[in-house]
Amino acid sequence: MSMYNEKVIQAFMSPKNVGAMENPDGVGEVGNPRCGDVMKIYLRVRDDRIEDIRFETFGCAAAIATSSTATEMVKGRTIEEALKLTNRDVAEALGGLPPEKIHCSLLAEEGIRAAIEDYRRRRQGLPPLPPRHDAVCHHEIPETGEETRE
Repeated sequence: MSMYNEKVIQAFMSPKNVGAMENPDGVGEVGNPRCGDVMKIYLRVRDDRIEDIRFETFGCAAAIATSSTATEMVKGRTIEEALKLTNRDVAEALGGLPPEKIHCSLLAEEGIRAAIEDYRRRRQGLPPLPPRHDAVCHHEIPETGEETRE
């Protein structure tokens, strides 16, 4: 745990929005089996706003901290506002992450985007999205740790 700052430790030790959601409007599951980090994000949307958001994450302290932080950052926001969230926003809100843990902030961003995409599909009468287990793993991030999706 010594690699993490106090904000990351706090978000890991006391995460917000943890747990499954009954009858969600959208679900996004992302991860990478090579890393062992898997995030499942549940959304409830009312009047184009994220009324409630929950997560289940299997992974390291950074994966749990980024899941909690990202869900807090988009709760109450419109769908369009939530789609603007980047992994860099999440990492900055946590006061930074070690370079080898940047992929966790990417998973949080991708999980929210996948849940929103699933929500939109369901509204169109399309089947739910299958889980995506092809996310970036820390073994695949360049040495700079600058993996972003902006």
